Amino acid sequence: MNSRNGAHAVVLGGSMAGLFAARVLAEHYDQVTIVERDEVVGVRGPRSGAPHTVHAHGLHARGHLAVEEFFPGITKELQDAGIPTGDLGEMRWFFNARRIQPAHTGLLSVTAPRPVLEAHVRARVVDLPNVQVLQRHDVLAPVAAPGGGSVRGVTVRPRAEGADAFTLDADVVVDATGRGSRTPAWLEAMGYKRPEEERVRVGLAYTTRHYRTRPGMFDGVQSINPVATPDHPRGAFFGQVGPDTCILSLTGLLGDHPPTDHEGFLEFTRSLPVPDVYEAMHDAEALDEPVRFTFPASQRRRYERLDRFPSGLLVIGDALCSFNPVYGQGMSVAALQATALRDRLRKGDAEPAGFLSDVARVIDAPWEVSAGGDLDFPGVEGHRTTKIRVGNAYVARLQYAATKDARLTEAFMRVAGLMDPPTALMRPRTVARVLRHAVRRPPAGVARRAAGPKDRSAST
Repeated sequence: MNSRNGAHAVVLGGSMAGLFAARVLAEHYDQVTIVERDEVVGVRGPRSGAPHTVHAHGLHARGHLAVEEFFPGITKELQDAGIPTGDLGEMRWFFNARRIQPAHTGLLSVTAPRPVLEAHVRARVVDLPNVQVLQRHDVLAPVAAPGGGSVRGVTVRPRAEGADAFTLDADVVVDATGRGSRTPAWLEAMGYKRPEEERVRVGLAYTTRHYRTRPGMFDGVQSINPVATPDHPRGAFFGQVGPDTCILSLTGLLGDHPPTDHEGFLEFTRSLPVPDVYEAMHDAEALDEPVRFTFPASQRRRYERLDRFPSGLLVIGDALCSFNPVYGQGMSVAALQATALRDRLRKGDAEPAGFLSDVARVIDAPWEVSAGGDLDFPGVEGHRTTKIRVGNAYVARLQYAATKDARLTEAFMRVAGLMDPPTALMRPRTVARVLRHAVRRPPAGVARRAAGPKDRSAST
């Protein structure tokens, strides 16, 4: 074991970002401790500390490659457990009420239920001989060294009634506690500045329900995804998540939230700009009741811009940047941040300044895609630079052209899957293909709403 970076590393938070960080730290520290407020070891279902895990998730393309590198053979392990995997470009994608051409991209998408995927990853991490998990423990605050120039541990308290707090000494503490991270407040208490924050308020809500899959429901595809666009802002992700189970997550922006009652859920599904989802699920067997999760704003904390930052403290995952979940970037970006941490540790450099600069560069491209894409919706508040306006107008052209050219579907999915930067879509051959079909921004696609029960009875 390579322990040149220190004796003990502590990871705050046992979700995906924390697990990825622990996997990397285990190569370089004698002992790694994960502190988690929930009970997590052996748990395969949703937990109170992560309500978003009920809803549709995907581990796509570059993120999948990073996870397979951390945990060799995990893709086959998931497949053997009945988890669907498939080509990202061969799903049934709709943009602006139009289906883009399917394309074989070679980019794998794993559509496991998030709790199941976490359980497989967590089992691999817990299996490491130098990793331990402190379940049902609250994190109180980091412990600063005299003078406040570094963090030397963290104070935690068991969640049992009457339990006393205690300190975990550590060479490095990694905050993976998510978008509710208290590191900004901790920094202020230690005499540092809070980081600048960028927010794009989207007022998003997911409402999700699971169904029993039946033959022919998906007509040979892994999922059916009408993506929200400015002209058709209601969206959905409808996909297979197990041998006989599928998930439907409806999305609505700016307060247009999908209902949680049965009839309202069905009617919202019917209101989607294409009929495919409603026609597949309207009379299917529901396995649970609809559940809603709200997401007010994408959020990015600019730690890399601070002049001072205590050594011994790192930040990763949603604690750094929380993306609009409809873009499916969160787990993949967390995996790439862990890769950046691994590269730093292999150089023997665990100082925050270099790491925070590295992960800022990891975040830049996906933030440009998601935050910039959200600003194409007129009701979303935020500064629209010329670059954002031009970029969104071009992407609308590209998505229209992809309804006629599968090569453009492939190019788009490589960017969506974080294999290529957004600038790859501006390569001369790609631009030429786009302009061949869409010199101007195309008009709104025509919605084709599914027929409801009353419509069916009237036609018989």
